[in-house]
Amino acid sequence: MYKLEVSTYSIEGVKEALKLGADRLELCSNVKEGGTTPSFGFVKAALKTGHPNVFIIVRPRGGDFLYTDDEFDIIKKDIIEAKKMGVHGVVSGILNADGTIDKPRTRQLIELAAPMKFTFHRAFDMTCDYKKALADLIDLGVDTVLTSGTKNTAIEGKEIIKELVELAQGKINVLVGSGVNPSNMEELQQSTNAQEYHMSAIKMVKSKMEFFNPNLNMGNVDSDEYMKQTVDADKIAKAVEVIKKLNKLGC
Repeated sequence: MYKLEVSTYSIEGVKEALKLGADRLELCSNVKEGGTTPSFGFVKAALKTGHPNVFIIVRPRGGDFLYTDDEFDIIKKDIIEAKKMGVHGVVSGILNADGTIDKPRTRQLIELAAPMKFTFHRAFDMTCDYKKALADLIDLGVDTVLTSGTKNTAIEGKEIIKELVELAQGKINVLVGSGVNPSNMEELQQSTNAQEYHMSAIKMVKSKMEFFNPNLNMGNVDSDEYMKQTVDADKIAKAVEVIKKLNKLGC
């Protein structure tokens, strides 16, 4: 079965993804940093919708995936809290300074997360040897690896993704992400034979604020407090239709 995972940064996105039939959700904060651990208020609200597959990214900051002892402790505590709340899966992972998988620490996270599912996120794409990294994740018992084939986008990395799917031999799910959208999902399926696809579905809309202070910026120079990030429901709907088409053809 082909599946669609939607990465969402708002409760509006969760509700639309549920209504439109996305198979799995990944809750995140801070889209400009590639996703960090969402607030637990957001997580609780998402779980309350009743979606059967709510995953959260557990990543304490943006940047690299080489973590201090304090950061590792934060990751573990966030996984414990996610389990208490009834989250269905976590998305996390740790690297060594040499670009290899930090197996001892990642094993701790997997054991701590059980029985929740465990996805190793795109830290995988920053490893020095993707074949060895995949073998390590299989050895660790990771359920899913999210990857763009070590490239900026999945389309650019499609040849490596195809190789990863072949190497995985069904022992780990290969989840294709980065730049995935309804217009290229069929091409990716034909090129890689992957069965799971991950995409974000966000768009910016104008704030409903009536008063604007032109002399103030609360974030970095690229931020705009008078634009609001929300869900692109049309994108989800079209992607769900592609998944349905692929499943029908597969039958």
